[in-house]
Formats: sequence, structure tokens, C-alpha cells
Amino acid sequence: MKAYIFPGQGSQFPGMGEDLYQQAAGIRLFDTANDVLGFDISKIMFGGTKEELTQTNVTQPAIFLHSTVLALTNDDFAPRLVAGHSLGEFSALVANQTLSFEDGLRLVAARASAMQKACETQPGTMAAVLGLEDSVVEEVCAAIEEVVVPANYNCPGQLVISGSVAGITAACDQLKEAGARRAMILPVGGAFHSPLMEPARAELAAAIEQTQFNDPLCPIIQNVDGQPHSDIAEIKENLIAQLTAPVRWTQSVQSMVALGCNQMVETGPGKVLQGLVRKIDDTVETSAI
Repeated sequence: MKAYIFPGQGSQFPGMGEDLYQQAAGIRLFDTANDVLGFDISKIMFGGTKEELTQTNVTQPAIFLHSTVLALTNDDFAPRLVAGHSLGEFSALVANQTLSFEDGLRLVAARASAMQKACETQPGTMAAVLGLEDSVVEEVCAAIEEVVVPANYNCPGQLVISGSVAGITAACDQLKEAGARRAMILPVGGAFHSPLMEPARAELAAAIEQTQFNDPLCPIIQNVDGQPHSDIAEIKENLIAQLTAPVRWTQSVQSMVALGCNQMVETGPGKVLQGLVRKIDDTVETSAI
């Protein structure tokens, strides 16, 4: 069985999506996105600088747009299972027809705006930890008085933590002492997937409750528990919880394999997810649209 997987923030690059603006369907979706967002995101994607693309209110819609255009303009796209890493979960929900393209984009824009405001209200950061068991990282985080939590279970031996600047700094020092090969603070705008995103979670919840969700074409493996979901109420609840809960990508890939998935197709910019999948289970065939 083939699953389609959708990347999250960090996979953007200057010039992304320009090759997709060559056919009528792609042009229509990009032009629709410009209208929905109220600014020319295609211009930034095609000709903007790296710095412009790293602004949260641009990055998230840009990756969503690139991913969904790839899926919606591909004649062979017929998903039986989908999953997305963090932001990518919204792309996956458009791909399996739970959300319309326009509503998905509106939610992504609302999410980006809410996250940016939360970052400004409660500054924080994230760090990548390599070479330790998840349980060791979890124990170190739990022992620190500041806000520090596991944020992304990316693959065995690679876990991203999130929290206050002081907490992350202290955690990195202790994780290195515990034997981490690397504990490196990342150049991100805030403490994503941590309790510091609570104001954004509340704002996104309001937007989700005002949005039309449809019965999905196929199940989605969701980040919060790494399990398949088709119930609309559950999907909404998990989307809201995702902002303050960790992304369980390792568990998500393992669930897809357990369900009989032996092919995973990355649908969006970059190849990050293909690399993570191979580290989680090297028997899975990976590719990209």
C-alpha cells in the first residue's frame, strides 16, 4: 500500500513552486491562494529571498501551497492513507478531501498568525538532540524547572525539544553531559509544540470550529498519537491539540507500516521526510511526486 506524506516548516527554499506555475490547474490554485491570503505569496515563493521565506506567516502557507498543488494537479494521485509532519497535517487533510483547498489555506494562515503572536508574547526556542534514547531526553526535560518538553519525535536518535530559552539552554548542557552526540539550538522563531503555544492553540481552535470539515476520502495518521483517524470530531480535536503536543513522527511511520504501507511518497518541497522514514524503517520504499 502507498501512503502520501506531507512535510512541515523548514522545507522551504527560494524558487519553490515556480515549476508548478506552468499549467492551468497550478496557475488557478496559486492565483486563488493570492486572493485568499490577501498578498502575492506566489511572487515571494518564486522570487523572494531566503529571509522572506522564513517568516512564519509566509513559510507555512508557502509549504502548504506547494504540497497541495503537487497533490491536486497530479493525475495519478489516489491516496489510501495520508500523514503530515506538523504543518503538513493540513496539506494531508486537503489531499484526503477533509478540507477544501481554500479552507485549508485559511486555517494555515490563521495558525501561522496565531503562532507568530504566541512567539512574540512568550519567547522560546527549540533544539535538536542527536544520539540519545527518547527516554533519556524525556527524563532530562522533566527534571528542568523551566518549560522544556519533547516536541518532534523525528526518528530513532533524533528528537527536537521545545521550551523557554533558559530551559532549552539548560537542557542542552545536561543532554550533552548525558552523552548526546549533539544538542543544538535551532534558528526558529519560538517554542513550537510546547505549552508556550497555548494562546495559539485557543485561537486555532476557534478558527477550526468555524470551518467546514468533510468525511475523509481515506484515513489520516495524526501527529498527536501516531494513529489513523477518519472521525471528523477526532480529527478536529487532534489538530487543535497538535500545537501544544509533540509531533510523533516515528510512531506515525510505524503505524503506517503496521497497516500494510510499504511505499511512502513525499508530497511537497524537499526530501526531509524520506530521510526520516528510511531511518525509522529501511524496508519502506520512498519517493517523491
